[in-house]
Amino acid sequence: TEEKIKSKAIDDRAGCAILLALLLEESEYDFYATFTVGEELGCRGAKTAAFAVAPEFAIVLEATTAADLHGTPEDRSVCQVMKGAVVSFMDRATQYDRALFELALQTAKEEKIPVQTKRAVAGGNNAGAISLSKTGVRTVAVSLPCRYIHSSHSVAAFRDVQAVADLAGALCKRLAAGESF
Repeated sequence: TEEKIKSKAIDDRAGCAILLALLLEESEYDFYATFTVGEELGCRGAKTAAFAVAPEFAIVLEATTAADLHGTPEDRSVCQVMKGAVVSFMDRATQYDRALFELALQTAKEEKIPVQTKRAVAGGNNAGAISLSKTGVRTVAVSLPCRYIHSSHSVAAFRDVQAVADLAGALCKRLAAGESF
């Protein structure tokens, strides 16, 4: 069987762990990393961080509801655990930058990183606040599929965590290098 994580608060903790790992890697380019609070209370930290940093691009690391259990109607199954990182085209707070969305999928394909598209317009995250900061920020979300999100026992797969980390790292390198898309 695949190794899975069962813990409270995988949503947000996984993104923090991945971002810490990216910061520990040697990077040819400078980039900002922010750890924010208050996402569930109106994205307060993301609003102030995006305003202060004024990024050209943002990669939001997050978890998203998998809802891939037996009996769940297909239109409510947003993504699947053990199928890779999730890239969103739209959620209740954000219409993601189309070119960044396509770059994420292209990068995953080229780097052989398992990836899936979020199949339903559901939820929201810090990207909503970041994308609207100042004159707008081109934003992409790379999410970890997570069962029972926001409960005391969320479940995610280690292989999906690795896929999110690999895709976020590859995207960060491409964007920081000024790769055109």
